[in-house]
Amino acid sequence: MKFSEVYIKYYSKLRRFAIDFVEDEQDAENLVQDAFMELWKSSDELERINNINAYMFRLVKNRCLDFLKHKVTEQKYAKNVLSTADYRLSALDSFNETGVFMTDLENDVRSAISALPQRCRTIFELSRFEGKKYREIAEMLSISENTVEIQMGIAIKRLKSSLAHYL
Repeated sequence: MKFSEVYIKYYSKLRRFAIDFVEDEQDAENLVQDAFMELWKSSDELERINNINAYMFRLVKNRCLDFLKHKVTEQKYAKNVLSTADYRLSALDSFNETGVFMTDLENDVRSAISALPQRCRTIFELSRFEGKKYREIAEMLSISENTVEIQMGIAIKRLKSSLAHYL
């Protein structure tokens, strides 16, 4: 039997057979064409094939199996990629930029306060963190209320300077 005779006799049957498995006409046609290409490459051996019907259906069946295995692998890969993307998207959604900014700001404020001269820092902390009035601080430290006011002015001026990039 010649190649052209095999093609004419089996193409439609093989195409329907492949469509049943891969469920897409274009993919089925491509798979059948691939099977015929393989037959064409070995067309000199065509006369030695005892059952051309079984041979051609086996060629198309194997192509369909390979195609479907590849599809399953692609779907697993795509599912894995989507799963990874979902995880990363979730991580990005939960990332709190404000929290990071506030942590940086807090660290810089602490650092700026630590850089104040000892007496100035003590007065500032008593005023701002403990809520003491200037008069109370003056009595506690045995200094004048005016000194407390001057030291607070110095503290605020230095903190503004140190934290200017936030303002």
